Amino acid sequence: MYDYVFFDLDGTLSDSFEGVSKGIQIALKSVGIEEDRSNMRKCMGPPIEYSFKTFWNLSDEEIKIATASYREYYNKIGLFENVPYEGIKDVLLKIKESGRKLALTTSKPEKFTIPILDKFGMNGIFDVIAAATLDGKRTTKTDVLNYALEAFNNPDKSKVVLIGDTKFDAEGAKNVGIDCIGVLYGFGTKESLIEAGVKDIAPTVQEIYNHI
Repeated sequence: MYDYVFFDLDGTLSDSFEGVSKGIQIALKSVGIEEDRSNMRKCMGPPIEYSFKTFWNLSDEEIKIATASYREYYNKIGLFENVPYEGIKDVLLKIKESGRKLALTTSKPEKFTIPILDKFGMNGIFDVIAAATLDGKRTTKTDVLNYALEAFNNPDKSKVVLIGDTKFDAEGAKNVGIDCIGVLYGFGTKESLIEAGVKDIAPTVQEIYNHI
């Protein structure tokens, strides 16, 4: 059905909750906020600056402080507190062996994304890696999806699908005009994915291939 398969990272390829939640907890402390890590699953998906503004109503200056604190922890420790979902690498290889093109599309900065893929042994699997940039030019899921589409010379969008776990993936896919298949083993919910307009649902890693 699809010739180009894009994958989200956090919650789709890997469980990154430990590193991300610890980093956010430390970042919030830097601006005087004590927060339990159990309240941070809502932060899995969007850019970190979005979470600070939307969920904790931080000022622009506080966001700068918190973001710097987060990245300091995440760059050294947090990005490695992250494990791939069982079987996901096999699914990626099966898709690649079928002749289709693969892209990683994540709003996580490229600076963090590449070492994670290296750790998982997945870096060479993807034809395109579309991640956020620290200069603010590419931050949202829509931004990275557009970047990936351009890298593939803007193919027929009916032949492109995004695999993701949150409404941010579904909304980004809708914004650029491609389908999204939601997975249920990550950080989103079935209800939020359906509401955001996913084309289909893959409950498990192993079922992804059946939907593409």
